[in-house]
Amino acid sequence: MNVRPWNMSARIHFNLYLFIGVVMFTGAVFGALLVNALTLEQQQNLADELRGYWATFDHLAQLDAAEAFRDRFWLYAKWLGLIWLLGLSVVGMPLVLALDFLKGVLLGFAVGLIVRELAWKGVAVSLVALVPQNALIVPSLAIASASAARFAHYVLRERLYLRKGRLLPPFVAHTTVAVVMLLMLGLAALLEAYVSPYLLTRIAPAAV
Repeated sequence: MNVRPWNMSARIHFNLYLFIGVVMFTGAVFGALLVNALTLEQQQNLADELRGYWATFDHLAQLDAAEAFRDRFWLYAKWLGLIWLLGLSVVGMPLVLALDFLKGVLLGFAVGLIVRELAWKGVAVSLVALVPQNALIVPSLAIASASAARFAHYVLRERLYLRKGRLLPPFVAHTTVAVVMLLMLGLAALLEAYVSPYLLTRIAPAAV
């Protein structure tokens, strides 16, 4: 196994990334459709919460960006750590795919809910509210998931089946990938805490 930290090239592992991408995309479609499956009461409750969320952007100075950054970074770090750990366990790989599917569901549900409540204006709001950070989050989780899959495959093939090869180099490679992805997720948390609220103050009041 190539143990360089950046051995997760999309060109070399195209099929692996394609599969993970399909899992996430399927989850996003499911999440968007899930909005229509809500009861009228559930839709109304979510709409009220969404309007309350927009109202917070009328007072940008009162928002605690530092606390928001800590909360989001901690959430992403736990998500990434779980993917890393499940990859090490080998048998946890199906759960890694479940997490990827869940990420797609959450993203699709958020977009579907915003578009449902704000119609065509919701597209612009979704772009501002979700795209900046998820442009980093989704690739980071996909790369971490691919790294987990490669590590699990190496252990199954080299260690359990062929009974050869060293475990330390792929472990170091898998861990290094996770650390680099953690830095990307930290940047995503910064965008979500400091950039997205500012952009939403410009577009959300006009959209609601």
